[in-house]
Amino acid sequence: MRYYIIAGEASGDLHAANLMRELKELDQQAEFRCWGGDLMKEMGAHLVKHYRDLAFMGFAEVVMNLRTILKNLDVCKSDLLSYRPDVLILVDYPGFNLRMAKFAKEAGIRVVYYISPQAWAWKESRVHTIKKVVDRMLVILPFEKAFYQKHGYAVEFVGHPLLDEIAMQQQIASSRITWLEQQQLLDRPVIAVLPGSRKQEITTMLPLMLSVVKHFPQYQFVIGAAPSQELTFYRSLLGDTKIAIVKGQTYELLRHAHAALVTSGTATLETALFKVPEVVCYKGNRISYWIARALIKIRFISLVNLIMDREVVKELIQDELNERNLATELGRILVGPHRDAMLTDYEELKNRLGGAGASKKAATAIVQFYTETAR
Repeated sequence: MRYYIIAGEASGDLHAANLMRELKELDQQAEFRCWGGDLMKEMGAHLVKHYRDLAFMGFAEVVMNLRTILKNLDVCKSDLLSYRPDVLILVDYPGFNLRMAKFAKEAGIRVVYYISPQAWAWKESRVHTIKKVVDRMLVILPFEKAFYQKHGYAVEFVGHPLLDEIAMQQQIASSRITWLEQQQLLDRPVIAVLPGSRKQEITTMLPLMLSVVKHFPQYQFVIGAAPSQELTFYRSLLGDTKIAIVKGQTYELLRHAHAALVTSGTATLETALFKVPEVVCYKGNRISYWIARALIKIRFISLVNLIMDREVVKELIQDELNERNLATELGRILVGPHRDAMLTDYEELKNRLGGAGASKKAATAIVQFYTETAR
């Protein structure tokens, strides 16, 4: 079978690559063409465009880059028609992917959506579009099946693929001392700093996160650099500040971290699954933030709290994200009852995510879908 996969950010690249691995196990003739990242390329896909050229976050930023986005859509549509896959697999990235779903559906190409758009958070009307243009929806969050069922749309819950990825990484991880020596780090407790993967969010988040370093001299702060960004970019933000940076080692960093400061996104869930107490941080363009606040109807921004439906990790958002609050909340999770309670909640979180095998379940569903519709 010929698969065309579109993922628009680092987490999508990771999940799509793991999905490809399982598809290749089930389909010995599998061929892949994609919009994604290095991990998908390493799995054998022909990479048409890298996600680093697609990632625009926030309402204002999308408007400012609208011409580029529209051009990318035209290029993708043309390439999709030229390749004519058996199945188009869309991974999250809803603004772009729902447009591609509509185009593909009209062109008679099968459409599978893996990792649902967050219609439950905002733009609930998107469900009507999804029902029209997506042939099969595979969801990874436990509450999403009930959400779609409410709208009369049957979806399949396959579990969360992070469980498999983290389990696999745990098997090949090095010891703490070995890793510290490899990264030329001190033998001190590590506080992981994860400022995101996009340049604009890193530029905003990293200085704020590092403002608390002076309050915790007994710890070493280590920045987890995104694979898509150059180290020179991070160093340009640090100036004369001496902070360790590790690139492409987020999971190793979390495995050996005592606590973490994490920009809102998939990394908040990854951190929790590594059982690392965290403070969730978010600050964006002020116009984009106020537009989002008016439209989004969920109580929390972190996946941890959304899945648990209560505050497990502290979220510091917009003006609440400042040095004083960040230092206070970080101090609470370094030692004591608040830290212990968070670690207990993490166990319940893991149980809610559906167990192992999400990537394999998703691949099996896709192959079965094609088999059923190709008759």
